[in-house]
Amino acid sequence: MEKPVRIIAVSDNHGLEEPIHKLREVYGTSADYFFHMGDSELPKYMLEGYAAVRGNNDYFENYPNYLVLQIGKYKILLTHGHRDMYWGSIAPLAERAKSMDCQIAFFGHTHVYFDQTVEGVRLLNPGSVWRNRDGSRPTYMIVTLYEDHIEAVRMEYRDLK
Repeated sequence: MEKPVRIIAVSDNHGLEEPIHKLREVYGTSADYFFHMGDSELPKYMLEGYAAVRGNNDYFENYPNYLVLQIGKYKILLTHGHRDMYWGSIAPLAERAKSMDCQIAFFGHTHVYFDQTVEGVRLLNPGSVWRNRDGSRPTYMIVTLYEDHIEAVRMEYRDLK
């Protein structure tokens, strides 16, 4: 990687269009990628410019359940997560990512911001731009990929308005 790669990650807007458009408007020229981890409840054309996966509430389109992207030296899994978390355990999601040779897995579903390394896989959840279940304000995530490390920053959606 010659220069750092900037990713805007979002999940679980549950039909709200404004956050999807606002993030593209604000970060359109400064972000390299936009990721959506499902439960958009929107047709694909409304997520133009986003790499997007199916959530458990996405019925409009045939989004993939899993999407694997190679960005520089990093192999990245995008998923909603509802198929790979059991009884509060995140370990199956880390195992899924490892089975696909991914070092990073982005997921949604929980509506709670999450950034931890589990079984050698960096697991990243931007929370929800609609409503977080931990009582915090709606969030998204800015992730920067460097050659030697990854930075993830929790962002409150209200700060964009």
